[in-house]
Parts: sequence; C-alpha cells; structure tokens
Amino acid sequence: MSERTRVLVTGGAGFIGSHLVDKLANSGYSLVVIDNLSRGKMNNVEGRLRDPNVRFIKGDIRDVELIRNCVRDIDAVVHLAAVISVPFSFENPSLTFDINVNGTFNLLDACARAGVRRFVFVSSCAVYGDPCYLPVDERHPTSPLSPYATSKLEGEKGCVNYRKQQSFSTVILRLFNVYGPRQGLNAYGGVITRFLDQARKHMPLIIFGDGSQTRDFIHVWDVTEAVLKALEITSAEGETFNVGFGRATSVNSLAKSVIDLTGADLGVVYEKARVGDVKSSFADISKAEKQLNYKPTVPLDEGLRSLVEEAC
Repeated sequence: MSERTRVLVTGGAGFIGSHLVDKLANSGYSLVVIDNLSRGKMNNVEGRLRDPNVRFIKGDIRDVELIRNCVRDIDAVVHLAAVISVPFSFENPSLTFDINVNGTFNLLDACARAGVRRFVFVSSCAVYGDPCYLPVDERHPTSPLSPYATSKLEGEKGCVNYRKQQSFSTVILRLFNVYGPRQGLNAYGGVITRFLDQARKHMPLIIFGDGSQTRDFIHVWDVTEAVLKALEITSAEGETFNVGFGRATSVNSLAKSVIDLTGADLGVVYEKARVGDVKSSFADISKAEKQLNYKPTVPLDEGLRSLVEEAC
C-alpha cells in the first residue's frame, strides 16, 4: 500500500482499534474510522481528529447504506468491530451473531461492490477451541466452544468465500490474548486488566479454574504491527496468520507477576472455571514470522511493568 492509501478501520475507537489508528496515521495512511461507541471511547481517538487525514463516523457495521457510503473510495479495510466477550456471547448469542456475522457479511458485500483492494479480518484464536496439540499452528482443526468463537469462524468463512467468488483480497489474523494501554475494565474484561484493577484496590486476585491454564499474551503494539504488515505485504493475500507472542504463560504465573510488580500483599481466590474458556493455548507464529516478517518485541514482563507504572 502506498502513502495516503485510504483505509477504513471498523471498531476504531476501541482498545485495539485506537492503537491501530495511531499506527496507521503515523505511517502515512488516510483513515476513515467507524465505531458505534458501544464499547469504544471517543477519548481514545479524539486527539487524532485534528489530523485532516483522519475522519470519524459514529455508526454500526450492520447499517447497509452507511457502510456502502463509508467504503466509497476506500483502498483497504481493517475489520475490528465485534462483540469480543465469551461470557457475553453466551448471554446474548443472537446479538453476537447479528453483529459478528451479519455485520461482517454486510461489510464484505459493500467492499466487493466498491472494489476495495484488501480486507483484513481480525479474528481470534478462540476458533481453535481446546487444542489437540501445542503450540497451535494455522493448520490446527477449528472447534469453537462459544457463540463468540463460532461467530468469528463464520466471519472467516465469509472472507474465504468472498475471495473465491469475487476475486477479493482478504487476510485473516487470529489474535491470541491481547493486552496493553486503553484496555477497558468491565465485567467481561481481560484477565490482565482485571488483575491490575484488583491489585490497585488491594483485593485478592480472582482466578477462574485452578490457574494452570495457559494463555499467549501479546501486546497491542505488536498486534498493530502485524496488521500493518497484513495491509502492505502482497504475499499475505488469501492467508491466515496467528498473531501471538509464541509463549505460554499460566494464569497462576501471571497472578504472581502482578503481585510481585505491584508489591501488594494480595491473596488469590479460585472460583469455578467459566463455560467456554479454553484450557490451554499458545501460538505457533512461524508462518507470520516467515511470510509477514512479524516479530513481537514486547515481552510480557516488560508490558506488565509498563502497565503497573502507568496505573500508579
């Protein structure tokens, strides 16, 4: 993609989306950012709106006419807008599918009609389910355990079908456990954000399950670098890539790191494992390293230390 390529970022006021807006704007792209602000926050992007090359639209990806207007004269799309919570998806499966599947297909259809050159779909490692082997590579069978994961897999299938039928350039990125600045705290928030909030309040850290489950934590800055490469590298077309750090960390180990870094005298409380949570997972990132020249640069201890310093 050349300088001043026009990119539409959906979900651009959210945690990952707003960091991506920063990354792309700093890299010389012209951006249209759409978000319905159900989860995203205007203060994540309002500082960017003084840039004449960044335009914000409040809207929903399910709105057919709005999306068709948004993709006019757009060269590429990065699709982040989604319901992203596993517990929420169990409580609201119809809404999850409406946004994550119907919204994605609405966007794909509009892009195909408008002649958009590249569509980067941000998916999730949740599509793999409980792994048959570790680390998980892109050839691993998919076996989603939640409505959220199923909806993401359906979005991936839509990308594959549009590419085959419309000669449409798509790239699928399966993100592992993303963390970093601006990650909101809510009932469905990520474990790192939750632990840091509990530590800040001098409350015990709550672990669902026995804590032996592993996750592959990847800093949001490394994710935005992967997205940039997915936009720019020609050979990424039609491919699916894992985006993780490539390292397994147990939740018990994560809790100990948070306690050590905060210096707080905290206990740990174990509660019943949540339905739909994968037992253990971490990414084989060799394909992304080879084809995207992707190399994560923020180790978990460094990323955690930065978040703790920022919170204090």
